[in-house]
Amino acid sequence: MAASTPDEIKFMCQTPYLSAVGALMYLAITTRPDITNAVSILARFNSNPGPTHWKAVKHLFRYLKGTMDLKLVYRPSDSPELFTSYSDADHGGSKDSGRSTGGYLVKVGTGAVSWSSKLQPVVALSTTEAEYIAAVEAGKEIVWMCNILSKFGYAITSPSTLWINNQSAINVAKNPEHHGRMKHMDLRYYWLRDMVEGGLITPKHVRTEHMAADILTKPLPRAKVKICRELMGLE
Repeated sequence: MAASTPDEIKFMCQTPYLSAVGALMYLAITTRPDITNAVSILARFNSNPGPTHWKAVKHLFRYLKGTMDLKLVYRPSDSPELFTSYSDADHGGSKDSGRSTGGYLVKVGTGAVSWSSKLQPVVALSTTEAEYIAAVEAGKEIVWMCNILSKFGYAITSPSTLWINNQSAINVAKNPEHHGRMKHMDLRYYWLRDMVEGGLITPKHVRTEHMAADILTKPLPRAKVKICRELMGLE
């Protein structure tokens, strides 16, 4: 969908695509986690965007125009932990490379404080692999959160829960014997098993309808977007 004809190339030279995506990136990083996945996809075409990409940028601006009043709201939650973490992945979401999009979300109270939506560095051969790789990235963020909270004077005395909506990925993280289809993976991804075995992270299953990170991995219908926004703390 890149600009190919002379008219399209001339049209795209007159559009502020890079500036628009840069402005959207600022919002996605700071206060609007709900647009993070959309901005991540748009940024993949910065080198040679086409009219279709520009149309998508304008569509995202219209979405922001209609949701200008949304903001992250932080209230106490029912969770006994200092923060809550979610990870999710969309297997093979990129039609160009076959790579999966992984995302994670960390909440303190009811509001999100850290989130990410990125293409994974390798091609996952199954949904389990994609979910497991996403869980590894979330696990690294959990360790960072524990470290910074401990420096603030908070005592981390129990494993931090990582909510995942894939039972197979949870089994791989917990049980080394579930490695038959995963033994070809890079050894650095086995780091998560060490964290689980060491009692720092506990992966648990959450139903897809309660997965706050779902919006970070794929386009969703309007009703699901609204649910994910509420789960992120955007009100």
